[in-house]
Amino acid sequence: MRVRYSIQLCIAVMFLLFSTGAAWYEGSGILSNPWEWKYSTPFSQLLHGEVEQQNDISQLDFFVYAGKFQPLFPVLMMVSFLYLVLLSGYMLLKRSRKKIVLFISIIGVLLLLSGSLISNSPTTGGYIFTMLLVTSGIVCLVFAFVFQFRVFRRLKNFVQKSLINL
Repeated sequence: MRVRYSIQLCIAVMFLLFSTGAAWYEGSGILSNPWEWKYSTPFSQLLHGEVEQQNDISQLDFFVYAGKFQPLFPVLMMVSFLYLVLLSGYMLLKRSRKKIVLFISIIGVLLLLSGSLISNSPTTGGYIFTMLLVTSGIVCLVFAFVFQFRVFRRLKNFVQKSLINL
């Protein structure tokens, strides 16, 4: 593994750990908002049924609450995680262009599907996550298309040939 990849991985992991801790802390505010337990505790409701006490709330629901009402750190968490996944995939598959294109395409489709799942959220955080997921999905798909068909190389060759003919 090259040094530049190691540095990128370390920085992304540090961002992920910091933003995860900050989002977890911000999400702990759900403990003092019992009127929000019905709407922001999907994991607890899945595990325990209806949430009636603070002890019933899962730690994962802290991230849901933070994402809905204080989305800065959850967004940083998601971006750093996505960067880690894409960088790791690139490092593992860089010898095969077809595999990289397939990997990035799958990530793009998953991001678009995730964005569509939360698109009807009435909160600001839900809107921000929807836009981030959809935008990231589109960027991944465009990048996969460009990488597959080498659009930039063809465009560069076309421009060079055009300039030579002038």
